[in-house]
Amino acid sequence: MAVNTKTSLKKRDSDLANINKQMAILNGEPFSNGELPSFAKKIKDTTDQFPLRPKKLEIIQVNVGYMCNQVCAHCHVDAGPDRKEIMTRDTMDKIVEVIKTTGAHTLDLTGGAPEMNPDFRYFVEQASAAGIKDFIVRSNLTIIRANPKYHDLPDFFKKHNIHVVSSMPHWTRGKTDTQRGDGVFDKSIKALQELNDRGYGMPGSDLRLDLVYNPSGAYLPGDQASMEKDMKAALLEDFNIQFHNLFAITNLPIARFLDYLVASENYEDYMYALVDAYNPAAVENVMCTNTISISWDGWLYDCDFNQMLDLKIDNKIQHIDDYNEDLINNRKIQISQHCYGCTAGAGSSCQGVVA
Repeated sequence: MAVNTKTSLKKRDSDLANINKQMAILNGEPFSNGELPSFAKKIKDTTDQFPLRPKKLEIIQVNVGYMCNQVCAHCHVDAGPDRKEIMTRDTMDKIVEVIKTTGAHTLDLTGGAPEMNPDFRYFVEQASAAGIKDFIVRSNLTIIRANPKYHDLPDFFKKHNIHVVSSMPHWTRGKTDTQRGDGVFDKSIKALQELNDRGYGMPGSDLRLDLVYNPSGAYLPGDQASMEKDMKAALLEDFNIQFHNLFAITNLPIARFLDYLVASENYEDYMYALVDAYNPAAVENVMCTNTISISWDGWLYDCDFNQMLDLKIDNKIQHIDDYNEDLINNRKIQISQHCYGCTAGAGSSCQGVVA
C-alpha cells in the first residue's frame, strides 16, 4: 500500500475529501446494478435485526480532533498534521456533564492523535474525576516520541489508569512503515518499551495495553487469536515487549483507504470480499449497537465510521447540546455499504472481533 506521508485528502483537495463523492461510490456499482445486495437488504434477508437498533449504551467514543502527527495510508479519518479540526474545552465540559449521568461504562478517546488536542490532559482529568469504569485512549504510539512535551505521556496515562489501545500493524519494520510512514516502527517500539517500563501490558498488571492490527492492503484480517499469539511471541523475542490483547480490525472503505482501493483498482474486488465474508452472527454485536460517537464539534453518530461519512444519528437529538440518553437510545441505526466491514468473518469493531 503506497503511503502519502505529507498531506491529507482534504489538503490535497482530492475528490474523495468530499463525503458526497465517497457515498456515491459506496452506493454505486456493484450495488446499484444489483450485482451485490445492499447492506440493508442483506441483514433484512438473513437476520431478525432489521432495522438495526441500539441495545444498552456501554461506550461513549469521543473524537477530540483530526490532527495527527502521521498520515497513514489506511486512515478512515483522513487525519494528519494539516487537519485543524479540534474539540474545544466547552464541548469537553458538556461531555463531562454527560459522563456524570450516563449508563455507559466506557469512555473511548480517539482522533487523529487525541494527545495533540491542547486540552487533552484537561479533558482526561475532568472525565476521570467524573467517574468512568474503563477509560480508553487510542494512541498511535509515535506521538509519545514526537516532541518532548509528549515524553511524559506514559506517566500521565498511568496516573489516571488509562487503558491504552495502540496502533501496531505488524511486528516487522517493513510492513509497519509501509502502512504508517517511514520511521514509525522504531518509534512505536520505543514507546511500547516505555509503557512496559511503567507496568503497562505486563502479566497480571491492571494497566491495560492492547494493540490494534489493520491489514496493509486490500484484504481482510486473519484469525485474531492466531495473530495475537504470533505478535506476542515476536515482540517478546525481538524487543522484550509485552501487551495484553491484539484487536484485528477490518479496514473500512472510507476516506484514504477508499482512495487507495479506487486508485489501485481494487474497490470492487474488496467489496465482493466483504460481502462474501458477511457473517449474520456478527450483526447482533456490531459496535453501533452499544456505542455513541461524538465528533470534535459535538455532533452525535452511531459509530466513528458513520461520523466520517457525516451520517448523524437518526433522532431529533443530534448534538451534545441537547443530549438525552433515553431519547437517543430509541433510534434506528444509520447503515450503508461500508457496514459490511464490521460484519465480515468474525466481525470487526474498535474492540476487535464481535462474533
